[in-house]
Amino acid sequence: MSDAATTPLHHHLRPMGGRDPHEVHRVATPLELLFDLTFVVAFGFAANQFAHALAEAHFATAFLGFALASFAICWAWVNFSWFASAYDTDDWIFRVMTMTQMSGVLVLALGLPRMFASLEDTDGRVDTSIIVLGYVVMRVALVLQWLRAARQDPARRRACMTYVVATMVAQVGWVALLFAGATGTLAFALIVVLVGVELAGPWLAERRDGGTPWHAHHIVERNALFTTIALGEGVVGTVASLSAVVETQGWTLDAALVGTAGIGLTFGLWWIYYILPAAPVLHAHRDRSFVWGYTQMLVVTAIVATGAGLHVAAQYIEHHAHLGPFAVVLATALPVAVFIGLIYALYYYLVRRFDPFHVWLLSATSVVLALAIAAAAAGVSMPVCLCLVALAPVVTVVGYEWRGHRHQADTLALDAARGAGREAD
Repeated sequence: MSDAATTPLHHHLRPMGGRDPHEVHRVATPLELLFDLTFVVAFGFAANQFAHALAEAHFATAFLGFALASFAICWAWVNFSWFASAYDTDDWIFRVMTMTQMSGVLVLALGLPRMFASLEDTDGRVDTSIIVLGYVVMRVALVLQWLRAARQDPARRRACMTYVVATMVAQVGWVALLFAGATGTLAFALIVVLVGVELAGPWLAERRDGGTPWHAHHIVERNALFTTIALGEGVVGTVASLSAVVETQGWTLDAALVGTAGIGLTFGLWWIYYILPAAPVLHAHRDRSFVWGYTQMLVVTAIVATGAGLHVAAQYIEHHAHLGPFAVVLATALPVAVFIGLIYALYYYLVRRFDPFHVWLLSATSVVLALAIAAAAAGVSMPVCLCLVALAPVVTVVGYEWRGHRHQADTLALDAARGAGREAD
């Protein structure tokens, strides 16, 4: 049968009854890929603002602003992607609602510079007005989508309504926080509470209220694409920053080394990320999706922070950074260490089996990173130290391709055998 015979040529209304979680060949749709492009803009704003604050040595602004921006961006993506994995009908209503959410993401991105700037003020008030406006646009569309799913999928109505209530409560809280004008410690405490409400909603819906038919292989692919976007932003941002150096100073050894380190880190982090056996594990153990899914946000944040560190390195070469070379190296080395640590932690959480070989790999990785940091402290050239940092992911890549892949195959085979035994019982 031809593709034309199996693929709808129109986008008339279709019942939102839930997708089959065991559907074969489920892949990201063109609309989902278009949706992801808006996050290229959002990550670009966040990384630029973070790098600028770091370069100016405004560390409190940098870390607090980047934490808020990263959560806002990642959570906006998570909200749509998990819903689409369960209820993507690709009819005209779904498309219009998705495009509305995309508009909200762009509004959110435009609000990031104002939020970072407000953190520099002494009145203690964080200006999230435009970010909240972007979320209002996104949340109106998302709630309407969940209400539609609740009406057209009676078997999962309770879970859908839990998403509706949690989303509305959280959004009302963000708007109230904006108008209350809370500052300082009180504002921070309220933000923590609202973040808790945001994270609790999916847990209640999926673990206590029946859950939704999200597709394990599809959602793993979607997160991989999101990770690739974060990696791509780092490459584009670094190249853009280095281009300014080349225009003013010409090609120098320092610029070449920073560019090499950036490309090497991108390749290495990408290779490590795809070592995770997330799809087969989540397909067999859906209850492990929460820790995996929420940790994915930290993984993506670490990637974007690595890209921002490379931006700072380029600004240092251009003499626009108020940091010393040691701090510049730390700005890249620390998020790389966090990323690698999170990947190993996720691997252990997914497979539930300790591999002694990982101790050797982590030890070797730590030595490489410690050597790079020690070299920076000893006065070795910053670009050379960044090239040493770029070697840290290589340890895991070589270890996996040498022996680790066999360990993973044995672990997955054992898990499959245990699963088959449980089904037989």
